[in-house]
Amino acid sequence: VLDRLAQLSRQASDTEILSGREVEVLQFMAKGAANKEIAAALSLSESTVKTHVANIFGKLEVNDRTGAVTTAMQKGIIKL
Repeated sequence: VLDRLAQLSRQASDTEILSGREVEVLQFMAKGAANKEIAAALSLSESTVKTHVANIFGKLEVNDRTGAVTTAMQKGIIKL
């Protein structure tokens, strides 16, 4: 029981790694949207989107969009 609780706790913290806005940006990334498209859809500047993408990469410890989407899916942060 304690092992299961520890596992659930780790999963919960994995899903809380990213802010709500970062998750929104990540969902658009998973659909193949470019920064310009994400910016328009979320009423943000392209620079702000680039900042969110960089933060996502850092928090998920990845180097590219594919890695970010794959890692987020594995951690249960996003679903397709």
